[in-house]
Amino acid sequence: MADEIQNQAAPEGTPAPTEQPRGDNRGPGGPGRGGPGGGRGGPGGGAGRGGPGGNRSGPGGQRGGRDGNNRGRRDGQRGGSDDGGEELIEKLVHINRVSKTVKGGKRFGFAALVVVGDGKGRVGFGHGKAREVPEAITKATAAAKKAMVRVPLRDGRTLHHDGRGHFGAGLVYLRSAPPGTGIIAGGPMRAIFESLGVADVVTKSTGTSNPYNMIRATFEALTEQTSPKSVAQRRGKKIADLLGRGGASAEVAEADAAAIAE
Repeated sequence: MADEIQNQAAPEGTPAPTEQPRGDNRGPGGPGRGGPGGGRGGPGGGAGRGGPGGNRSGPGGQRGGRDGNNRGRRDGQRGGSDDGGEELIEKLVHINRVSKTVKGGKRFGFAALVVVGDGKGRVGFGHGKAREVPEAITKATAAAKKAMVRVPLRDGRTLHHDGRGHFGAGLVYLRSAPPGTGIIAGGPMRAIFESLGVADVVTKSTGTSNPYNMIRATFEALTEQTSPKSVAQRRGKKIADLLGRGGASAEVAEADAAAIAE
């Protein structure tokens, strides 16, 4: 009966309206709640709560979505420290197995001692512990890069003067050497000078053979190294005046002063 009344009321040439199934408000384009284009749960909804395009939890939402306002992102924003592209020399000095006594027994791990240098007068050492060896080496390398110190070198190959370092039971002596001498050092001390960029040096360790104390004693001696340029600036004199006091002639002192870069 209703169909007949609609057909009679419709003008000629107008197509008869199609009957829509029930639940059209919940379909793809309806304003319902469950459709893909709905207002709350659809991918294109404007105020949805649980749909992929909602404002709260969808992939395009504003709170928990992947394209939201950067809340809850886990795309690696904590970048590691960049070394500026310079290549560093890494030397593994010592690996030790350590244990920690806990309530249920013992937990075993590894401790690594690493020396890092650029071969141009900068060197550092670091210590790291972990359950696995590679992770311990990574921690020690990162610690060494943060603790690098600069050591003045003469002609870029040896030390400016002799030195003595003491730490705990470690006692080391360092002496500058003429060209062609090489690195006369053993154990952990050799790794330090190779990473530092020293080509000629004579060393002697008369204390303990513990690598940790030897390295700390060596670094104490290296940090006390000074160059004629820094001494001249501190005393307000010329480099040639300092070099000439050792009995050298003025010409030789001038030549040596001109050759000093640091």
